[in-house]
Amino acid sequence: MAQSFRDLIIWQKSMQLTVTIYQLTQGFPREELYGLSSQLRRAAVSMPSNIAEGHGRLNTREFKQFLGIARASDFESQTQLEIARRLGMGEIKLLDLAESLSHEVGKVIYAMVESLRSSIQN
Repeated sequence: MAQSFRDLIIWQKSMQLTVTIYQLTQGFPREELYGLSSQLRRAAVSMPSNIAEGHGRLNTREFKQFLGIARASDFESQTQLEIARRLGMGEIKLLDLAESLSHEVGKVIYAMVESLRSSIQN
């Protein structure tokens, strides 16, 4: 396993997604500050935070559990990004980038969970 959570590609990608979501939501209408903007930001911040916390846990099962929480936050953000798209909120280029990064993060989380599942069973 990586020495630091910062070395994990999954953490790096989720950080990139989080920054992109913050940039995207800066362009949302002011009345969404405590609505969709806030929800999206919380879901985004949750991903790298749970990856880092899980990596700091003492065993693989706990790490896998935190990856599951990060995955759920990724799905939540995908839903919220789709809502933003349907409502015409945010810059399209940033919205496309956020959605792309979110799908990428989801794939990497899934692959890591599967990898950990194999190591737990062996």
